[in-house]
Amino acid sequence: MPEPTSQRPLIADRRVVTDAWALCEAAEQRPEGRPAIIPLADWQASSKGEDLAPWLPSDTEMTAELARELEAAPLVAIDFPKFTDGRGYSIARLLRERHGYRGQIRAVGDVLIDQLFYMSRCGFDAFLLREDQLVEDALQALDTFSRSYQPGTDDPEPLFRRRLREAHKTAAA
Repeated sequence: MPEPTSQRPLIADRRVVTDAWALCEAAEQRPEGRPAIIPLADWQASSKGEDLAPWLPSDTEMTAELARELEAAPLVAIDFPKFTDGRGYSIARLLRERHGYRGQIRAVGDVLIDQLFYMSRCGFDAFLLREDQLVEDALQALDTFSRSYQPGTDDPEPLFRRRLREAHKTAAA
């Protein structure tokens, strides 16, 4: 589990922000008077509310039932236990595309700047960086590529269709 968030930079909506949320390994570790991100099972057993958010492990099965339950969450944190574990990408993409989740989806755990561009294409809009990552480099990494070939949650149209549309506009002009 990650260390307390006080020393880890948070990027949300492509800018560095102060993290108001405490990332807690258990609900009983929640600090007084501060919103908390707690493990999914603890969140499901809680009274929920605007000051609690679920922390999904990377092996979470994103069912329609769970997605309906998550609609009430002000944010969803998805854990990356190690940078080579890509299951969190699928969880975020399913939440955004299949289930229409509109709240913040935050990457937590072993989050490296090399991954941010791809995470953003899968639906993440907040990143709790690993402590050794440089926030300035992370912000630049979000704009690594100017165009993407594949569709993503940020642009559902593949590049070949965008080019065809642009060619038709030029031909019609």
